[in-house]
Amino acid sequence: MDEDDDEAPPGLPAGTPFYMTPAGHAALQAELRALWSEERPKVVEIVSWAASLGDRSENADYQYGKRRLREIDRRVRFLRKRLERVQVVDAATQPRRDQVFFGATVTYAREDDSEVTVTIVGVDETDLDRGHISWVSPVARALLKARVGDLVKLRTPAGPEELEVVAIRYPAPGAA
Repeated sequence: MDEDDDEAPPGLPAGTPFYMTPAGHAALQAELRALWSEERPKVVEIVSWAASLGDRSENADYQYGKRRLREIDRRVRFLRKRLERVQVVDAATQPRRDQVFFGATVTYAREDDSEVTVTIVGVDETDLDRGHISWVSPVARALLKARVGDLVKLRTPAGPEELEVVAIRYPAPGAA
């Protein structure tokens, strides 16, 4: 990922906030700490050792180590910039639990009567295997502000589809 890609979430204007759940925020902080405090010092040590051996042009440990350092430094820069701009939203404190907002877990029915359950999270927390979708995704954008029983239109490549909101859940106040 190019570090300049963090100007705004995909499809939204520059300056749009990076919403994130407390768990997602903690995960990014943990990744930054691990890269900076654990992995980077180990790689620096390997590169220093490999450099002391002499000819660096054919030294695989040196070449790989330098490449890995660039990758780590690029990711660290990205994480630091992202964490500076993130807005942590704790869905457990959502006062309007009858409407779909960031952090909600929503069950909706599709036109074929199948039901899908998704949780609306930040762009860096998307995990389709767990049903976590980005708040800027077409499905989430269609669902935002809807209430149970509402029909919302989702534009898909195959044409518009109507979704019915079946259930809305938020974490219990005080839950992590």
